Amino acid sequence: MKISCIIVDDEPASREILERYISNCRSIDLIASCKNAFEATELINQEEIQLIFLDINMPKLSGLKFYKSLTNPPLVIFTTAYPEFAVEGFEVDAVDYLLKPFSFERFLKSVNKALNVFRQKGNSKQYPFIILKSDKKLFRVNVLEINYLEALGDYVRVDYSNQSIIVHETFQNLLAQLRESNLFRVHRSFAVSLNKFDHIEGNLIKIKGKSIPIGLTYRSEFLNLINSHG
Repeated sequence: MKISCIIVDDEPASREILERYISNCRSIDLIASCKNAFEATELINQEEIQLIFLDINMPKLSGLKFYKSLTNPPLVIFTTAYPEFAVEGFEVDAVDYLLKPFSFERFLKSVNKALNVFRQKGNSKQYPFIILKSDKKLFRVNVLEINYLEALGDYVRVDYSNQSIIVHETFQNLLAQLRESNLFRVHRSFAVSLNKFDHIEGNLIKIKGKSIPIGLTYRSEFLNLINSHG
């Protein structure tokens, strides 16, 4: 199931970029691309919209005023060329703020934040996945199938199900995106799923044929966590 979204932006070029990005992301479904807040209001009253990509600086009615006027607003990711509007955007609990021009990778991070918000709101059974880019492809990864993460400098190996992919992302940022999963950091370079490891032998965790070291900093908390689940 996809998240339904709309674009609200008075600039044709900006709408075109977002339309292209969304078409390359299987986790969201574009319902419409609106050129002003009035078109969007009519659409929201007719359709179930779950996410808005909303330009803040628009004529007649700004994106911020439009969003504040909604009785039951969807999630929102603000887009604008003016960084001074960022603080105002976060005052209404925006999922994220995209400063134009933004890359596809930055857009994808915002989408993953939106998916994470859905999980936090109790929709994890519908959206238990994250979209990751690897080798010029987009992978839909079920977070419950992740076995472990391995830091590789500015990259991270994500081992899940019966395969591994390497994504261009820092270890810390990816862990933050997966904070609602059952992953636990056991080493400066490793995080493992508490539901996937086979056994612990000394200072090593055996998981899917791989031996993962337990760092001294994390050992006590990890063992206490395991014992509390016993």
